[in-house]
Amino acid sequence: MQASYDVVIAGTGNAAFCAAHAARERGARVLMLEKAPEAWIGGNSYFTAGAYRVAFDSLDELVALLADPSDERLARTDVPPYPAADFLADLERVTEGRTDPVLAGVLVHDSLDTMRWLRDHGIRFQLQYDRQSFEIDGRFQFWGNLPLGTVGGGVGLIAQHRAAAEAQGVEIRFETPVVWLLRDATGAVVGVVVDGPRGREEIRAGAVVLACGGFEADVRLRTMYLGSGWDVARVRGTPYNTGEGLHLALEAGAEPYGHWSGCHSIQWDAGAPPFGDRTITNHFSKQSYPIGIIVNAHGQRFLDEGADFRNYTYARYGAEILKQPGAIAWQLFDAKTTPLLRQDEYTAPGVSRIEADTIHALAVALGIDPAALEKTVADFNAAVQPGPFNPAIKDGKRIMEHATNVAVVPASFGWTDLGDWHSLADLLAPQQDANVAIGTEHLAEDTQRTLVFGNGRAVATLGVEDLIIVDTDDVLLVCHRSRAQDVRRIVQRLRDRGQDHLC
Repeated sequence: MQASYDVVIAGTGNAAFCAAHAARERGARVLMLEKAPEAWIGGNSYFTAGAYRVAFDSLDELVALLADPSDERLARTDVPPYPAADFLADLERVTEGRTDPVLAGVLVHDSLDTMRWLRDHGIRFQLQYDRQSFEIDGRFQFWGNLPLGTVGGGVGLIAQHRAAAEAQGVEIRFETPVVWLLRDATGAVVGVVVDGPRGREEIRAGAVVLACGGFEADVRLRTMYLGSGWDVARVRGTPYNTGEGLHLALEAGAEPYGHWSGCHSIQWDAGAPPFGDRTITNHFSKQSYPIGIIVNAHGQRFLDEGADFRNYTYARYGAEILKQPGAIAWQLFDAKTTPLLRQDEYTAPGVSRIEADTIHALAVALGIDPAALEKTVADFNAAVQPGPFNPAIKDGKRIMEHATNVAVVPASFGWTDLGDWHSLADLLAPQQDANVAIGTEHLAEDTQRTLVFGNGRAVATLGVEDLIIVDTDDVLLVCHRSRAQDVRRIVQRLRDRGQDHLC
C-alpha cells in the first residue's frame, strides 16, 4: 500500500522542525525525511549557537521568553532595545539594499511573536551572556542586537525541537533522501520518491516542504556558483547538504532567487576537519577578532577588524580570508585582550592556539617574516587614537593610518556599486516607462524598467520588464535586473572554456 501523509518535509534542521510544528498544530499527519543517519540529525542548525535576531522594545519582552526568568544576573543586565525600524535598517545596510522589502517586513514584524510561538512549542531560551555581553563595572552590557539564544546552543535547539515534534506524533525517518518530486498532470507536486532502508518508495502528500539546506557541502557546486578558491573552504556543518533539494525544486518549476554567488562565510579554525565536528560544533569559529588584529601569510592586515560589531561583519570575513595567500590568516591578541576572548572558541580542546612572549617569536612560530609582522603591529599601535575603551559599545576608539591633520565630520552619503548593471540603470536618466538605452536605438513596446546597452544595432523589446540587455560585437547578454550580480557566473564559464576574449 502506498504511504500517504498530509505534509512531507525534507530535512531535520530548525526550518524543517518549525514546518512540522506548524503542520501538526493544524492537525496534519506529518512525515520528516532526513538524508543523513540519525547521528547527524539537525543539519547545519546543530552547528549554530542557536541565536535568534528579534525586534523588541524592552528587556521585559525578552525575559518573558526565558527558560529561567529568575536568573540573578538580570538585575545587573543592560540590553538596549532593538525596535523593528532598526532591524529593518540593519537588513537594508548589510545587504547593500538587496533585501526583499516584503519578506523583510514579515521577518521583522513577526519576529517576537515567532519567538513566543517557539517557546510554546518547547524551545528554551536564554540571554547569551557568554557570547553577546561584556561585564563592565559590575554590569552585563549586551551589544550587537543579538541577545537571545537557545539553551544548549544549536545542539540544544535540535534536541528540544525533536522532543516536541515526536511528542506531537511527528514521524521521522533517517537515511531516506528525497530523490524525486511526484507531480500530477497539471505539474503540481503531490508527493516524493525516496531511497531509504525500505528501498525506493513513493510517498503521497498534500504538501511537500523542502527544508533540506543548500549546496555548500558539494565542492563542485561551491566552485561553480561561488567561484575560484571555494573548493578549499571548510564546511562548518553537515556533509549532507549537497543541493539535491534545490535542484529538485528548480526542475519542478521553482523560480531561482537570491544571491547565488554569495554565502555565509565565517572565520573557521584552520586545523578543523573538512566538515563539522559533532562534539566541538561551532567552537571552531573565531569571533573575537574585533578586539585584535588579523594578518595574512605576509604579516599584513587586509581588513578592518572593528568596522562594526562582529554580528554585522563575521558572515562575510571568511570570504576575505579565502582571497589571501594560501587562503589562511591569523588572529592576534595580546595579554590585555585575551581575557575578553570567547573562551570556548579559543581554549577548548581541539582548537588551534599558538602563544609566544614576543612578536618576533610569534612570527617564527607562525611561519611569518618577523620583520613584516613587527612592522604591522608597530604601525597599528602607533595609529591607535587616545580615549577610553569599552568593547560593548561603539566607543570611538579607532586607528588613523598614514594620515595627519584629519577632521571627522558627521555626514550621510548615498552609495551604489558602479560595477553593477543594475546600479548603472538606476544612475542614468530614465526614458519613457523607466527604460534606459545607451549606444543604441531601443524600440520599446509595452516594456518597463529595461536597460539596453548596444553597439549601434537597434534593439526591439515587446512585453517585457526589468531586463538588462547588453549587445556587443561578440556576445548578447539578456538577464533579469535582480540577477545582475550573477553575470560573473557567465564570465567564469566563458573563462573555463578558454573564451576570455568574450569577457
